[in-house]
Amino acid sequence: MIDDFILTALLAGILVAMAAGPLGCFLIWRRMAYFGDTISHSALMGVGLGIAFGTASPWVIMVTCAFVSGLLLLLQKGGKFSTDTLLGILAHSTLSIGLIIIALQESLRQDMMHFLIGDILAIDLHSIIGIGLMTLVALGGLVYIWKPLLSITVHEDLARVEGVNVLKTKIIYMLLIALLVAFAMKVVGALLITSLMIIPAAAARMIARSPVQMALCSMGLGSLSVVMGIMMSNLWDLPAGPAIVLSALILFLTGRGLPNRFRI
Repeated sequence: MIDDFILTALLAGILVAMAAGPLGCFLIWRRMAYFGDTISHSALMGVGLGIAFGTASPWVIMVTCAFVSGLLLLLQKGGKFSTDTLLGILAHSTLSIGLIIIALQESLRQDMMHFLIGDILAIDLHSIIGIGLMTLVALGGLVYIWKPLLSITVHEDLARVEGVNVLKTKIIYMLLIALLVAFAMKVVGALLITSLMIIPAAAARMIARSPVQMALCSMGLGSLSVVMGIMMSNLWDLPAGPAIVLSALILFLTGRGLPNRFRI
């Protein structure tokens, strides 16, 4: 018989994977995997700010991540630096600021690993509700912007000519990423959430024949990674978050020899 806390962890992880996979597909298609790292790093700054202001609400983390996303869009307008350069600057800057803020909070020092790799086995029913709502909003928002975001991914200038509101679509997508990171930190932590977005999506690319199939496959492979990781954690007393990411890597390597079905 499976313990209740294992079932709760499985449910939380699967909910996160269902949102992370499809959102991660666009990170791969748009070659913006580093954007996920940047947002996850800025989440640590959000944690520190939240505790400094006396709250552990994930909305503080989301606002911080959204602010960093907006800052990226603002810096991109000048065109003086490539997106990779700007992401590198923002990722390391926000991580450093977050670590400094956390270091100044005496009560946070012993809980550092919790924020870095999460603690999915400690998820309670109250958190499940929040994660479930996040998944619904993330998937609903992605369905809403699916066609314009796909058009932008294929050819941004052509999409703009065809009347797609490029800025609005990008902002909504970045807000969805910020929402995911804010609520998924408890599951796999700030440093591993990008892996749950990227690795299942990359594995799905090797078996899917269309963008929709890839998004659906990424959800399935991400969920399978969660199940495998939690079972590994339970059997061998491993940290659950890294075990989930390791499981996703195993699935990716298993299908590595398959030819890519399509490209965007």
